[in-house]
Amino acid sequence: MIKIAIQKSGRLNEESLIMLKKCGISIDNGKDQLKAPARNFPMEVLYLRNGDIPQYLRDGVVDLAIIGENLIHEKGKDLVVLEKLGFSKCRVSIAVPKETSFGGVSELEGKRIATSYPNTVNQFLEANGITADLHIINGSVEIAPNIGLADAICDIVSSGSTLFKNNLNEVVKILESQAVLVQSPSLPLEKKQIVEKLLFRLGTVIRAKKSKYILMNTPNDKIDLISNILPVLKSPTVLPLAKEGWSSLHSVIDESSFWEVIDALKAAGAEDILVCPIEKMVL
Repeated sequence: MIKIAIQKSGRLNEESLIMLKKCGISIDNGKDQLKAPARNFPMEVLYLRNGDIPQYLRDGVVDLAIIGENLIHEKGKDLVVLEKLGFSKCRVSIAVPKETSFGGVSELEGKRIATSYPNTVNQFLEANGITADLHIINGSVEIAPNIGLADAICDIVSSGSTLFKNNLNEVVKILESQAVLVQSPSLPLEKKQIVEKLLFRLGTVIRAKKSKYILMNTPNDKIDLISNILPVLKSPTVLPLAKEGWSSLHSVIDESSFWEVIDALKAAGAEDILVCPIEKMVL
């Protein structure tokens, strides 16, 4: 059995459990539980405080963890990231009061910066040759400028609504972050096979999220041309239609290039295009 740590509460907790569910892993959750077993997979979930998880990984208390890249950058650069999971996306940014004019990073020189990410901020400041006074806060960092504690803040930004409510303006993006699966440096050899099974399941879900299933009608003399526009799978499925000289062509396209591919398919002669979501994608 493997032990996997996830955030005790918050959005990362909820989305981590959703991801495990999509992998077919049923967790026996209960209110205020600190750990819960899976019914149908050799796994136990430990609900831990986010900032403590990197050390639990180092100590071998847990074998895996789902945490944000921002936490890896702050406390766990020595840990191994097995997979980027594509959810809980955010960024670590510096923000200043809206009434403050900001002409560039150099204006942070000598300023007071409130943050919960001192290592990340220090690395950024050192890389830019800037000296600033850091105030380490665990909690509502955004309030610091309003109470006169700091001239700027550095914190996680998702939608930006919290900054807006606190009259702050995002001025510098330090790094992008998303949820990642991280492995303990001391993972026992006998558990690696279970980890590989989990990675396989995660891969099917992640690939499906990035792809769309597409069906279209196409003239038979355009099949080769249209097939070359659809490079995701080895070959599209081609089924004859009742209408003479026409076929139904089925394939998969990448979400990232969706509209460009659709435009190219229409230009090549495809008609009646249907697009469907994919639940799993096993290669």
